[in-house]
Amino acid sequence: MTVVTRFAPSPTGYLHIGGARTALFNWLYARGRGGKFLLRIEDTDRARSTPEATEAILKGLDWLGLDHDGEVVSQFERADRHAAVANELLAKGAAYKCFSTQDEITAFREEAKEAGRSTLFQSPWRDADPASYPDAPYVVRLKTPLEGETVIEDEVQGRVVIRNDQLDDMILLRSDGTPVYMLAVVVDDHDMGVTHVIRGDDHLNNAARQMGIYTAMGWPLPVYAHIPLIHGPDGKKLSKRHGALGVDEYQKIGYPAAGMRNYLARLGWSHGDDEFFTDAQAIEWFDLSGIGKSAARFDFKKLENLCGQHIAIADDAALLQEIEAYLDAAGKLALTEAQRAGLQRGMYCLKDRAKTFPELLEKAHFILADTPLVPDEKAAKALDAVSRGILAALTPQLQNASWSREELEGEMGAFAEAQGTKFGKLAAPLRAALAGRAVTPSVFDMMLVLGKEESLRRIEHAATSETG
Repeated sequence: MTVVTRFAPSPTGYLHIGGARTALFNWLYARGRGGKFLLRIEDTDRARSTPEATEAILKGLDWLGLDHDGEVVSQFERADRHAAVANELLAKGAAYKCFSTQDEITAFREEAKEAGRSTLFQSPWRDADPASYPDAPYVVRLKTPLEGETVIEDEVQGRVVIRNDQLDDMILLRSDGTPVYMLAVVVDDHDMGVTHVIRGDDHLNNAARQMGIYTAMGWPLPVYAHIPLIHGPDGKKLSKRHGALGVDEYQKIGYPAAGMRNYLARLGWSHGDDEFFTDAQAIEWFDLSGIGKSAARFDFKKLENLCGQHIAIADDAALLQEIEAYLDAAGKLALTEAQRAGLQRGMYCLKDRAKTFPELLEKAHFILADTPLVPDEKAAKALDAVSRGILAALTPQLQNASWSREELEGEMGAFAEAQGTKFGKLAAPLRAALAGRAVTPSVFDMMLVLGKEESLRRIEHAATSETG
């Protein structure tokens, strides 16, 4: 059997971080088994569905690197097929026409409540003779078994048993003939060949009702895995008060996609004690048995820690490409050719200990800043008259250096010794001269990335400038 999973978001807003994790779990499960990962947009709610939301979902999945197989399926466009299944259930006697009005249903529930009975609506039309049907609007309802139990063998929640007398006769077609979401989901999953339904546990009760359609149609049930929701650090359902909710916001903050994938995979799933892992490892290891039953808590510190590790091991060219995508998403200025080339040269000394792209770009200030540099307050203090004199004396020594790390270290060491000081005393004014900052990558790394000509130009400028 080929494994087929699906992600089926409603296009009524951004791609929520919880939805992104659901998509990731489906993607990992399919990719790890040579299966298919399908995408369906559940756009039956025409009042709330928008093309902009659909585009936002597609962009979010693209940024996360969750590629899908085949064309994107629109649920709305399959409405005729959904209605045809409802009519087939009618013909089989597994569904019926219900002519009860909303007023009658309300009255039934109020009477049942007063009598202390179940308020679950019991339609008088369930077993009515078609000859008695009035010429009036009707809905089509599924005939739910009146006795017995519906058992969901869930891969995460375990065995879930629901008494059938707790389930109502679900509406399949509204009075205007349009299919309801609950019917559409089942028909689409069956027609798309979905073998595993991996979704949030807020859909667990839906599964019991949807299984009735599978059974009535004689279709094989999918494997169900209902995953717990994501909570904030305070243990309450994740909401805007906890910070970013939409996947697009995380890209704009400057988290790398690989770090997000790693963190989201660990959010409710585990493989032993492994915290940091690659996509290849996640695909190999991911299994439904590793998903916990308890709600996962979102932790920004853990996210940043993992993102820093992924930035550190990333391919330089791929990292540069992702940084440019971040700048575009965040509405920041694009890199010039010179800045891009400088970042490419300097990436080796920028990646370490940067947890986000803004942190990395701050370290890269010496590459990205306009010249002549304007030092910040701390750097300006390191460029007093004595320090400027030291830089002026250092310049001739550096002009004859071959500009390798080994020779630069030798020249600096010899110069410091001649000055009767230690290299540490030279570092602060050199940082200020080369970067205009007090906190930078190593002086030698900056000199190698900038090159001999630019490094000497900056040192000379700092040595001769009254303000630094």
